Amino acid sequence: MEAIVSEIVSPDDLLKFEKKYNTELVKGAVSKETRFEYAWCLIRSRYTEDIKKGIVLLEELVHKASKDDSRDFLFYLAVAYYRLKEYEKALKYVRMLLRNEPGNKQALDLEKLIDKALKKDGLVGMAIVGGIGLGLAGLAGLVGLAVSKGSARS
Repeated sequence: MEAIVSEIVSPDDLLKFEKKYNTELVKGAVSKETRFEYAWCLIRSRYTEDIKKGIVLLEELVHKASKDDSRDFLFYLAVAYYRLKEYEKALKYVRMLLRNEPGNKQALDLEKLIDKALKKDGLVGMAIVGGIGLGLAGLAGLVGLAVSKGSARS
């Protein structure tokens, strides 16, 4: 699963599918397949803005899709939000997929990965807050020490 969420699209592939998408757009209608292929490339980009564009395309596809057609859209939306470190949204989409397909192995693996990231993120957040608290307490102690030494000299 790590390989899927960390895969980076080649610039050539991204360009190829962007051209295909834009060609169809100019003609007036982008096929579902082309929209998905381009979105799939975008969410594998190393650039946040590309990932966000991919999310928009995938969300449009989800809203127009039947339950049966939405599997890949939901999965890759979860992957995209995971890559943006928006774990709650990633969890929302992977759980939507699991409601439709409770035994989907890829979705179950992704859910575990997201849960792990959420827990890690929570622990890091607590450590940062705790570190700030300790830092402020230490600073207050130093100020108190300096004040008391200054008072002793008087």
